[in-house]
Amino acid sequence: MTPAPLDRRSFLIGSAALAASAVLPRPAPAADADPYGGFTVGVQSYTFRNFDLEGMLKRTKELGLTHAEFYQKHIPMGSDGDKLKAIQKLLAEYGVTAVAYGVEGFTKDHDANKKKFDFGAALGIKAFSADPNPDSLDSLDKLVAEYKIAIAIHPHGPVGKGMHRWRDAESILKAVKDHHALVGTCLDTGHLIRAAQLDIKLDPAEQVTIMGARNFGLHLKDHDNKRKTDVPFGDATGVLDVAAVLKALKAVKFAGFISIEYEAKADNPTADVKACLDYLKVAIKKLG
Repeated sequence: MTPAPLDRRSFLIGSAALAASAVLPRPAPAADADPYGGFTVGVQSYTFRNFDLEGMLKRTKELGLTHAEFYQKHIPMGSDGDKLKAIQKLLAEYGVTAVAYGVEGFTKDHDANKKKFDFGAALGIKAFSADPNPDSLDSLDKLVAEYKIAIAIHPHGPVGKGMHRWRDAESILKAVKDHHALVGTCLDTGHLIRAAQLDIKLDPAEQVTIMGARNFGLHLKDHDNKRKTDVPFGDATGVLDVAAVLKALKAVKFAGFISIEYEAKADNPTADVKACLDYLKVAIKKLG
């Protein structure tokens, strides 16, 4: 059984930047009742990009997951009225809660950004995983304060012959350190690993530590740089130290969402995602 859906206040608890807020203790559930040790674990719906929304939800439920981060194909940005009601009804039928949305772009156009936050609030998310233009941050400061929805900047590893503009925790933290406490990151362990293709070594656990209280989400995946493909956790060709990442998340009092995003085998990723979840459960149990 996965954790019950967290309300927005619970999502914010654990951020040192918000220490002035009252922190309510969250009792630790029994290990057999909560195999994810208090972490909010779900799937990035891009994993099931070759399926429609109901096909994605069906496979998510089969995996025993009750949270998801959605992207445009499964829930189009701006869905409202009867369309959004139908989407929310379908989510309820499959017992899946939308915890985040993205990866979404933002610009300095405040009105356009506000429309996206209106959509996020209607959907009930706690964060946007985001690829914002640097000149959008002043606008986003106002919106995260108003809506209490975090902006979690997503690094995307190598792009062509160079690195994505949000290349790592250091570049993100440098950009956001003087902005609202709800502007931070959704690191992607697979893309951090991919940086080695350009001879850039980024350790995922160290990157989590650098971001500290500004970690609002995590795309958790392993990657084989030789074959340039995602692989299940624990695969002999992978490099991700899942235990080290979990330890780092615990140390920074992470209260965000962990999205299992698996980009290989788009026509049938379920077995590999299940292998990732089984490995994650064991690693969390060992962590204690």
